[in-house]
Amino acid sequence: MTRIEFHFNAPDRLSYSCRLLRKVCASGLRAGVVGVQPFLSHLDQALWTFSAADFISHMLVGAHGQPSADTACAVVLAESVAALGAVDVLVNLGDAVPAGFEKVSRLIEIVTADDLDRANARVRWKQYTQLGYDLIRHDLAKPVTA
Repeated sequence: MTRIEFHFNAPDRLSYSCRLLRKVCASGLRAGVVGVQPFLSHLDQALWTFSAADFISHMLVGAHGQPSADTACAVVLAESVAALGAVDVLVNLGDAVPAGFEKVSRLIEIVTADDLDRANARVRWKQYTQLGYDLIRHDLAKPVTA
């Protein structure tokens, strides 16, 4: 069953996504990101300039494309889960539950403090719980304790 995590109170969706993807890649895992094309294009650009020390290998897949199995990219950006190919971690940057999410072992939902974003996240939370998933909540506004 897919492990689903909500990362609440992200200060900025774009920069938090870059940091999260860098962490996933450093773990040796392949990440897929789903969302709407305009935001994915911004994320694509941000990943090129995010860190001078850490290049995050990535590719933006068109609506009907799919990366080949031998693609060495650590991060694949697409509008649907079906277009991602095989990934270890799925990051949802869209407003709805992504179709096909159950094929991935781990799903991360990034939620900012924006009222509309939080309302959409509540709907997704409810949908996941109705499907029988136990959800993990990470509040990014709370300090980390040792």
